[in-house]
Amino acid sequence: MFGYLVGIGINKPRGMSFKTWCYGYLGVSVVFDILVVVALTGWPQLTWLTDLLLGLSAGAATGLAFHVAHHIQEGEGEHEQGNDKQPSMFGF
Repeated sequence: MFGYLVGIGINKPRGMSFKTWCYGYLGVSVVFDILVVVALTGWPQLTWLTDLLLGLSAGAATGLAFHVAHHIQEGEGEHEQGNDKQPSMFGF
């Protein structure tokens, strides 16, 4: 999940319009929610799905952490003068 988020851009679209990027995030969220409902229905043969969802949750949480770190750094950058630092691959 973290790799997917890095691929499309955690903080801003990479190679697509902003609208497409937002729909991509929305699509990922809806699919994830559907998978969670299926996993929580209690089917014992779907324990692999629960494990997969735990891994995807960890990846999404890591992506969110990078996104928040970007906003923290932006906030600090507004108070500094002459910030010529180029953003890294992760956008901060």
